[in-house]
Amino acid sequence: MGPVTSTLPRLPALVPPPADLPPRAAALRADVRAFLAEERAAGLWTPRADVWLSGWDERFTRELARRGWLGMTIPQTYGGHGASPLDRYVVTEELLAAGAPVAAHWVADRQIGPTLMRFGTDAQRRRFLPGIAAGEVYFGIGMSEPDAGSDLAAVRTRAVQVDGGWELTGTKVWTSGAHRAHAFFALARSGPRDEQNRHAGLSQFIVLLDAPGVQIRPIPLLTGAHHFNEVVFDRVFVPDDMVLGEIGAGWRQVTGELAFERSGPERFLSTFPLLTALVGELAGTKGSEREIGGLVARLWTLRRMSLAVAASLESGEAPELAAAVVKDLGTRYENEVIDVARLLVTIPPDPGAEGGYARLLADAVLHAPGFTLRGGTNEVLRGIVARGMGLR
Repeated sequence: MGPVTSTLPRLPALVPPPADLPPRAAALRADVRAFLAEERAAGLWTPRADVWLSGWDERFTRELARRGWLGMTIPQTYGGHGASPLDRYVVTEELLAAGAPVAAHWVADRQIGPTLMRFGTDAQRRRFLPGIAAGEVYFGIGMSEPDAGSDLAAVRTRAVQVDGGWELTGTKVWTSGAHRAHAFFALARSGPRDEQNRHAGLSQFIVLLDAPGVQIRPIPLLTGAHHFNEVVFDRVFVPDDMVLGEIGAGWRQVTGELAFERSGPERFLSTFPLLTALVGELAGTKGSEREIGGLVARLWTLRRMSLAVAASLESGEAPELAAAVVKDLGTRYENEVIDVARLLVTIPPDPGAEGGYARLLADAVLHAPGFTLRGGTNEVLRGIVARGMGLR
């Protein structure tokens, strides 16, 4: 009898091969931890959950830049440090685990810098990258829209070609930090929509947020906190030299950009300060080992997956499917951390001091609905994975 062969189709691997941090990472990690301990001891900030949205602190951002921990992967030619994505991964991991205030530089350092290196012109790089590496230039991202949500194929913002450039008209929503940022990348429809290829006709533009015709309206949280914004374009002129990449190639560019947004340690470490506080609250008690052990095991698994994607990015790949998987699993994991924290510890009526367990839990609960919005809802991500595997 001959060998048995499967008739099932061969599906693509969802996650790249495992990767390890280089030996130099240990020294870098120790330096970052020492710096964070000094900052905490000086009372310069208090750990919070979801700091890459809510922790806007320009002093802290400039201090990171002074130490060479911003713009790490930007080449020295453009004011960066020429380090690897894995070096940056170590720094990011420590900042998030400590609950440090990273929101001011977050989008610029995570997405804008790598995207400009991949698709930007030399003039665009020289204009923006040195300021990003110095912690002085802040960016937002203009993708989601009121009637499109995370379905970027449904983008309605129009880009009409005019003499010397383009005019943008439309609305973007859930734009983090737009009221403080200097510029953002806007995805707009520059060509007719093709029902056979819904992602055709999209382009990206670099929009200065103080340009005539730009209106920024706050979208406050229930607490009154202001992180999100609605950005309205009323025939905003964007010169030709601020087109990002190729006209009509917006979807291809965005999917590469989203690999940076969806796969980093922020996708499972936004609630890590809460998890750390939970372990402290339960120290010496019995009966919670299974729940805590499960959370820690899943955290380590997600970290290994995220690290594999970071290694792929270092090699010049853009593993969109793997990034979507990390983001989907990470979003669900962070909500489970919150559920376990609410179940295992009784919360006193008074939330207590800043940085305490109750305050960390309150912050996490408040921001949890946004976890799935940033970078695409779970339903959209699963559709991307299914299509990539040939299942849809």
